[in-house]
Amino acid sequence: MRRRLRLTGIAGTGTVRDRLLRRNPQLMRRPRRWLAASAAVLVLAGSGIAVRGVDLGVEFTGGRLIEYSTATPVDPDRARAALADAGFPRVVVQSSDEEQLTLRTGRLTDPEEARVTDTVRNLGGTADKVGDHMVGPSLGKELRQAALSALVLALGAQLLYLAARFRWVFGTAAVTALAHDVIVLVGVFAWLGKPIDGVFVAALLTVIGYSGNNSVVVFDRIRERWRSGAGASFAQLTNRAILQTLPRTLNTGLGAAFIRTALAVLGGEALGDFALALLVGLVIGTYSSVFTAAPVALELQAHISSTPRRK
Repeated sequence: MRRRLRLTGIAGTGTVRDRLLRRNPQLMRRPRRWLAASAAVLVLAGSGIAVRGVDLGVEFTGGRLIEYSTATPVDPDRARAALADAGFPRVVVQSSDEEQLTLRTGRLTDPEEARVTDTVRNLGGTADKVGDHMVGPSLGKELRQAALSALVLALGAQLLYLAARFRWVFGTAAVTALAHDVIVLVGVFAWLGKPIDGVFVAALLTVIGYSGNNSVVVFDRIRERWRSGAGASFAQLTNRAILQTLPRTLNTGLGAAFIRTALAVLGGEALGDFALALLVGLVIGTYSSVFTAAPVALELQAHISSTPRRK
């Protein structure tokens, strides 16, 4: 049985982790350096939001949703390219079945709507309109508020959960790292000129969950070491906990990166922005859950007079 466990890797702690623990690099010796790096990334992302602006999607600004039934199946990527050539590069094209296309776009005049219909008709033989819905500015405003409420609720729930499970220091540090992830991801999309739509919000909430889970793993190990690490400082306990969890964090991130890269490559243009948001969020979330959350916790702990209580 012992030999079988060795073959599966369950019996040991892992070569990378053992080497890290033997060398014991003091990653948290100067936590403010990590915070300075995070601040620099925030400034770069924020400058993208300030300079390029945030390109809100149809759901948040209002627009038009048109559904067509065609005589022959039309590939969404082909339809998207044809519409771009016709002067509509930002139309979102989806197919609910082989012979039905759904188009989401901004406000269209009657001549523009006729050009869109003619383009779809040239691709599918016919283009019978089976649905035509306007997304007004008031509805777009409601959707923006709903998306913002979902984001605030996600961050608040993380804060309450971590404060209840660990300490308010850890909860505040984790939410600071999550807010860092949100700003950086929005800034990257601003620099790239990508739209902020419902799909992006879904990816953003996924990144928040991933980054928060990584922070929980690190903070849980810090708590375990605090129980058994009498005499060690909070910074030493934090550094040791990071070294123990870092291989796990990187392995999880690499595994998720393979899947999301496949989604970006094979998912086509329809899923391209979603996969890009997940990939960027994966990198930023992996970094911030260790090298932003932990330094923030160290700085907060340094500014309170009481030591962490053992639970």
